[in-house]
Amino acid sequence: MDSVFHALAHGARRDMLGRLAGRQLTVGELAEPLAMSLAAASKHIKVLERAGLVERTVDGRRHVCRLQPAPLAS
Repeated sequence: MDSVFHALAHGARRDMLGRLAGRQLTVGELAEPLAMSLAAASKHIKVLERAGLVERTVDGRRHVCRLQPAPLAS
């Protein structure tokens, strides 16, 4: 539970989760409206992954993220 609250503590990560609620997005699509580098976005996504809130799949060079809402339900 601590990892979920830690992940939700940052505004950029909350924004990413909100946009992932609508559809799957690539790391680049998640980073673009936040004006952050791909490396910074990837670090935020790793925090969300560790909390179990996001699942990332790799398709060639594309990293596609999808919301995993189960930890939010608890």
